[in-house]
Amino acid sequence: MKYIEHAKEGLRNLYFSKLRSLLALLGVLVGTASVVAMVLGGELATHEALRQFKALGTDLLAVSIYPGEDEKLEAIGKAESFSLLQALDLRDASPTIQQTAPYVQLYRSMSYAGNPVNAMILGVTDSFATIAQIKLHAGRFISLMDKYQFFCVIGRDVYETLKKISFKEPLGQHIQIDKNIFVIVGVADEWPENNFLYADINRSIMVPIMAAMILSQYATINNIVLRLLPDANIMQVEDVLTQTLHQLLPGKQITFRSAKELIARMQKQNEILTVFLGLIGSVSLIVGGIGVMNIMLVSVTERRREIGIRLAVGAKRIDIGALFLMEAVMLSLVGGLLGVLIGIVIAYIISLFWHWQFTLFLLPPLAGFTVSVMVGIFFGFYPAYLASRLHPIDALRSE
Repeated sequence: MKYIEHAKEGLRNLYFSKLRSLLALLGVLVGTASVVAMVLGGELATHEALRQFKALGTDLLAVSIYPGEDEKLEAIGKAESFSLLQALDLRDASPTIQQTAPYVQLYRSMSYAGNPVNAMILGVTDSFATIAQIKLHAGRFISLMDKYQFFCVIGRDVYETLKKISFKEPLGQHIQIDKNIFVIVGVADEWPENNFLYADINRSIMVPIMAAMILSQYATINNIVLRLLPDANIMQVEDVLTQTLHQLLPGKQITFRSAKELIARMQKQNEILTVFLGLIGSVSLIVGGIGVMNIMLVSVTERRREIGIRLAVGAKRIDIGALFLMEAVMLSLVGGLLGVLIGIVIAYIISLFWHWQFTLFLLPPLAGFTVSVMVGIFFGFYPAYLASRLHPIDALRSE
């Protein structure tokens, strides 16, 4: 009951010095808002990246093949002895492998209706669409039956570019790659960019993988994406694939990327990023706390006579300290609440600007509010202590 009276008294005192209280409150508000906005923004960025990874599935394993250290420089870049059939046969290396999708990356000169087109060429198989979660806007995808046929599927950005050039639907039209004419048989839908694949489907032209071998003598199958069973032991699969690939391609360097490992790594980085952003935001909150201390020290100086009268009529020193500490806490409470709300609004605006999916995590607002209250208690304790230690006679003689 005594603390409720202290809270009411503290609010009245803060109300009587509106401008000074408002300035102190703004310091806490800005500090809390910065903590909440930065930490919540970092959480949203990591959540969006994780969501993109999980959209493809967490049961994916990517294999990349690079020239070995002992290879001669003149041999680098030449066609490897790794055939399409061997890449597809990797499915038999382990019973936990469900699908394999080898692909080839090329950069060749392209033109459409006499205008140059900037895009990446991907030589793919039909399983690539399933594993990479590619949905079609129109037409069909590449099939193994296409073999060496000059058919292609264009990404969404390429589709928009071609449509601006000819002002008509590109589906069924021809696009020239070097001296070869390809027929556009499909248009891919908007594909959410994902760092797990070394390709951006939106800016790519997908052709049959065997046709890609014709386009360039340097076209090699050096990337394979595999879909595993959900309960697969990734380490065992990597060991089996390493042995198999070293037998087929001796001297080559084999690297793996697991979706589960990348997600775990990103979550670990998120923890470090959260702490780092929280510390940066706390600097402004400490500045706000110093403003609270300054205001409370001025308040103690101005109210020395009031403190002396209270002590003279029997008030306890602990009550005097609690009264001034409560004022500091009330400033921090109000500033913390408003700062949390503003911080959430800022994070929401950031998510709208970057087209992220907004999710309200409870930890950043709770942490921001808790820290703001602790800052109020910490920086309000010293002025409250000074007020409680005043001698009644000295306080009464202050005026």
